[in-house]
Amino acid sequence: MGRKRKLDLLVISDVHLGTFGCHAKELLLYLDSVAPKKLILNGDFIDIWQFRKRYFPKSHLEVIKKIIDLSTSGTEVIYITGNHDEMLRKFSETFMGSFSIVDKLVLELDGKKAWFFHGDVFDVSIQNAKWIAKLGGWGYDFLILLNRFLNWCLVRIGRKKYSLSKKIKSKVKSAIKFIDDFEKTATDLAIENGYKYVVCGHIHQPRIVRKTNKKGTCLYLNSGDWIENLTALEYNDKRWELIRFPELDIKQINEPQLLTAITVLKRSKSK
Repeated sequence: MGRKRKLDLLVISDVHLGTFGCHAKELLLYLDSVAPKKLILNGDFIDIWQFRKRYFPKSHLEVIKKIIDLSTSGTEVIYITGNHDEMLRKFSETFMGSFSIVDKLVLELDGKKAWFFHGDVFDVSIQNAKWIAKLGGWGYDFLILLNRFLNWCLVRIGRKKYSLSKKIKSKVKSAIKFIDDFEKTATDLAIENGYKYVVCGHIHQPRIVRKTNKKGTCLYLNSGDWIENLTALEYNDKRWELIRFPELDIKQINEPQLLTAITVLKRSKSK
């Protein structure tokens, strides 16, 4: 691959390695296009909840190898634990060279405090009824499999791809309310504690939005996921950008296509 884009900070979350819905090949292509000084894996990187010995393909292993390669070649890698990889929380505050495992993180970015955490602490369904949440996770994985088959059929007949999960979320008022409540809770706490940025994952809803209440203002950022949205947060030159990996045919992709596509969609700019 040619010249990589240098970044001060890269945030990805909800990769869910070990599940059928994970877009590991696309993530590898994206990671090969950037050279971050610091990489934050903001939870649910490996899906330990739904881990299956019979399903962990080579591309998923290659993502892990890529992260290790980045760590050994100068990138600081910070693994923030989530609910699907909560077993790693017993290793929280582990530091090995340029790799660390933590439950949350506070950084100073050009004089402004940034608060990073996965976000499952706000999810009542996980805190009070974990078995229900796990059942929902398996149902979600089945829905993704069904959606892939549907899209395969649609592409074969010349139709556009369709997202079942996005359609369901957009129609369910309780899901919309949960997302709004999640964002409000995160930003209210951030403002109260003097953070100018709050960076989450967990809800698979990529977003950058300015939030304000009576006590102040804060920039809310969510890195989305690598199941449906294929998104990441990049911070460089005092500016945040939400990028979306393009829907390309991985078998036919070439370097010029990738470099053009990785110039991706600029969702927001903020100092």
